[in-house]
Amino acid sequence: MNAVTLVIEPRTRDLGGFTVGRVLPFAKRRTVGPFIFFDEMGPADFKPGTGIDVRPHPHIGLATVTYLFDGELRHRDSLGFDQVIRPGDVNWMIAGRGIVHSERTDDEPRENGQTMHGIQSWFALPEADEETEPEFHHHPKETLPVIAGEGLSLRLIAGSAFGKTSPAKTFSPMFYLGVEAQKGAAVPLPDEHEERALYILAGAVEIDGETYNHGRMIVFEPGAAPTITASEPSKLMLLGGASLGERHIWWNLVSSSKDRIEKAKEDWTASAAAGFKNTVFALPPDETEHIPLPSE
Repeated sequence: MNAVTLVIEPRTRDLGGFTVGRVLPFAKRRTVGPFIFFDEMGPADFKPGTGIDVRPHPHIGLATVTYLFDGELRHRDSLGFDQVIRPGDVNWMIAGRGIVHSERTDDEPRENGQTMHGIQSWFALPEADEETEPEFHHHPKETLPVIAGEGLSLRLIAGSAFGKTSPAKTFSPMFYLGVEAQKGAAVPLPDEHEERALYILAGAVEIDGETYNHGRMIVFEPGAAPTITASEPSKLMLLGGASLGERHIWWNLVSSSKDRIEKAKEDWTASAAAGFKNTVFALPPDETEHIPLPSE
């Protein structure tokens, strides 16, 4: 059996001043486990005086994490959380029935300039949990389990793998690992999860005798037991979990119901028109801007 079912190459998207490589959703593969959105941000060099300003916008029906390798960002949300994220940390945001957040470059890195590089991922919630209360949790790098092997280090960002469990709150079986591998290191793949994939951030890997270079997501056949070896020093992401079925994505809104997305669109427009006072959606503290609902 061929262990590899699909190879996905990122498509470049301009998000206003910096580009991302969009991996999921893909035409031939919308999801891998609960992962419904997977972007590689950068690497992007921001000159002094420049930075990222993602104005407040809403989410429903998902959980998100931005995992950084270089640079830092400040998260603010409508629950009142204000948290800087740095490389290796996890800002775990559960949108549930609805949350609003912004991501911005702080004054010091904006003044000095910085390199930004990371992965932004969205995770679908099971239908029974799509309307759960929104939450935010910060997990410093030091609190995340690390699995060590010969020439290998795996940091468990979320979910469970290799007998370890991340402190990030999840709602369905899943795993998400950041991997650093020396040349020749054997990379293990968790075998207890239904759907699994590998993303190559840097370097290259050999899978059952075939080489794959950086900037590729390798999706594996269910139940396959591939032999994965780092062909050179590499940074990888291992990800997957139980399939949650079809989800609809419109802008930043995710749901198993198209009607629920339409309701969220109406709520965002109405909240903005009322100045976000006593409305369904609220702005984060110290924020006065917002991203208007896109035109169809």
